Amino acid sequence: MTAATETAPHAGAAPSEFPAGFRWGAATAAFQVEGALDADGRTPSTWDTFTAVPGRVHGEHRADVAVDHYHRYREDVALMAELGLNTYRFSVSWPRVQPDGRGPANPKGLDFYSRLVDELLANGIDPMLTLYHWDHPQVLQDAGGWADRDMAQRFADYAGLVAARLGDRVPLWVTLNEPWCTAFLGHASGIHAPGVADDATTLAVAHHLNLAHGLGVQALRAALPASAQVSIALNPAPVRTRGTSPADLDAVRRADALRNRIFFDPLLRGAYPADLIADTAHVSDWSFVRDGDLATAAVPIDVLGVNYYTPLYVAGGEGPADPYNRWVGSEGLVHVAPAEGPATIHGQVDAGGLRELLNRIRHDYGPVPIMIAENGVSYPDQLGPDGRVDDVGRVDYLHAHLAALHDAITDGVDVRGYVMWSLIDNFEWVYGYSQTFGLIHVDRATQRRTIKNSGHWYRGVIAANAIPPLNTPAAG
Repeated sequence: MTAATETAPHAGAAPSEFPAGFRWGAATAAFQVEGALDADGRTPSTWDTFTAVPGRVHGEHRADVAVDHYHRYREDVALMAELGLNTYRFSVSWPRVQPDGRGPANPKGLDFYSRLVDELLANGIDPMLTLYHWDHPQVLQDAGGWADRDMAQRFADYAGLVAARLGDRVPLWVTLNEPWCTAFLGHASGIHAPGVADDATTLAVAHHLNLAHGLGVQALRAALPASAQVSIALNPAPVRTRGTSPADLDAVRRADALRNRIFFDPLLRGAYPADLIADTAHVSDWSFVRDGDLATAAVPIDVLGVNYYTPLYVAGGEGPADPYNRWVGSEGLVHVAPAEGPATIHGQVDAGGLRELLNRIRHDYGPVPIMIAENGVSYPDQLGPDGRVDDVGRVDYLHAHLAALHDAITDGVDVRGYVMWSLIDNFEWVYGYSQTFGLIHVDRATQRRTIKNSGHWYRGVIAANAIPPLNTPAAG
């Protein structure tokens, strides 16, 4: 964490090469792209239930069709191959694979992912499989969801089912995506599924997610070949303040504990931060942590997934309630907007924050191998009369963030690959279809796909394994 440091990436007059074997990919999540919500035995997920409530999603948008990836996956894989991707990160829909949340797998659900994996491999693309990207079966939520300790074991059993079927063909596995969002957006602010707003529950959910990760790793290790790698995708942020008062500096410490260290420390140190427990003692006694839990949470992983979008700015003092960042047990801590610079729905666009964050991880937790599992930006892209999408802002964004990533590697950070969010414009959770992150544009009426100029530019990066000068035109 820092008070107010910022690092600007270089523009680079010559191509900046990445290490040999560097992985280049793009990502999606099941609920955001698949559609077919009632096909082949799938049961409702928490997000089916959440999005059905009026007022929760922009424009009352729904994911019933999304981008119809369930039926169009071959077309989408062909586009991935055209982009030159060598890695595709996707998630498995838990209610599609295990509709009742326990018991045997649904063969038709696993068949879909088996076909997808085979199609990827046939096109020279390595599958990067995420087991949980927020959509667990509603039947499990009815039984308590992540607030119930048993959910961790339910997740491990589900992980074992998927690994038993796909483990021979998937080289990289991600247990959980952004557990901070599940815990804090889903259970503190309540703006994500399941829509709960309770501070004590949030802390228990965070712990049960950490425990589920460890139990999931154990289940994967028992089922996967020794060559397979296991990961988790966290969404940390550099925490900054523009103030200099003791209250401002303490706000940085407290926000860092609640955003970053609540997941980093159990995973990589086998303990919760003492200051986090002290700060939240009036909210919870942390009795949900049992003997052996932290050793399980810290079971070794092969790669740490890092999702980066924006720094976090905070200050000490009272302010209006923030629907996105609810600071559990930290009254007098406020989230503030950065003073300058371009911003999107995620906050300030700051490529230097990526380099800062990666160096902080290396400094605080040692030389853990890292994969950038998500990084991207939403701009209001439009299909032009010439049939192209000239998303110059995304090209600028990618160039700056890849330059910052290259700088971090030069600093000594062990980064193995970069996976952009996202492959394709999709259902962006509470934003519905109003936000477009994709390298591929989708016509909502026809489902016609068009590779954007950023996708053509990214293809050139992948082919060269290097960042070209910024003014290099996109091919295609």
